Amino acid sequence: MIILDDNTPSMLSLVALQGNGTPAAPPDEFGKTILTQDSITRTVADSLKNMDLADLKGVVTGENTILKDGLHALTELTVGFVPKLLVAILILWVGMKLAKMLRKVIVRALERRNAEPSLKSFLGSLVDVLLKAMIIIMAMDVVGIKATSFIALLGAMGLAIGMALQGTLQNFAGGVIILLMKPFKVGDYIECGNFKGYIQEIRIFHTIMRPFNGRTIVIPNSELSNKSLVNHTKEEVIRLDVVASVAYGSDLDKVKEVLMGVISEEPLIVYEPKAPVVAVSELGNSSVDFSMWMWVKVEDYWTVWLRIRENVYKAFYRNGITIPFPQLDVHLASDSRINELIEK
Repeated sequence: MIILDDNTPSMLSLVALQGNGTPAAPPDEFGKTILTQDSITRTVADSLKNMDLADLKGVVTGENTILKDGLHALTELTVGFVPKLLVAILILWVGMKLAKMLRKVIVRALERRNAEPSLKSFLGSLVDVLLKAMIIIMAMDVVGIKATSFIALLGAMGLAIGMALQGTLQNFAGGVIILLMKPFKVGDYIECGNFKGYIQEIRIFHTIMRPFNGRTIVIPNSELSNKSLVNHTKEEVIRLDVVASVAYGSDLDKVKEVLMGVISEEPLIVYEPKAPVVAVSELGNSSVDFSMWMWVKVEDYWTVWLRIRENVYKAFYRNGITIPFPQLDVHLASDSRINELIEK
């Protein structure tokens, strides 16, 4: 006889014994159900018997499960990434404020130096863009986004653009130097190489010059910033040099007296920083040259330059002082000497 696990009388009455002692199959569907439940019960019991206590603990506590891994990842994201994100946002906010303030400081400094409006707006925008790019890169680095490749790409692009626009960038740098250092300004009369004239306009890449003949000369800023130039109108008072020539045999003292009289009659000549000077400067081939050094204001320079020469000629004419002409002495040989040279 086989005793079932639940050991109930109703179960015992449904079991029939065969002659060899093995249980007989239930005669109906209810008996088949009983056998199935018994098999499931035994399987569960065997599983519990063979189960390791550590595995049971893992099932109960939730260790080594997808849920725990998800919670761990969420914890790391919350504890590690969120503070970095907050720091990055703080860097962006503070950095943008500082960039705006620094741009205003630069613009005000340029205004105090009376810089051109185009230079102020350009440099202000350039500084603003560079600072914002640096702030964004710093925020990306704090979050954990590697900006090395991004910086390398920007560097390569900048190198390629710089090589392609080398001449243009040199002119731009020269324009910045001119507008900041101010070796000359609009209205000055300068001389650079073969060019001379008044500065009409200073632009970022080139400068426009207007000579006396009314033409327009466009000069690249790189040439004006890298070469030597003469600014004739930088100072308020400049010296005017005039050369007056007389013939050999003239009374030098009288010539000096006449020239000083011409200077004293000119109302636009100033006596500061120095008084006018008249002196012999050169003994030429056919003339004695007198130099007249006079100080005049910049705005009166060309007026005096034209008028003083006219007055010198009139004074020489009134006082009988001879203005020399180029002379050439020709010596004629005698006929005998000419025949002698021909025979040779």
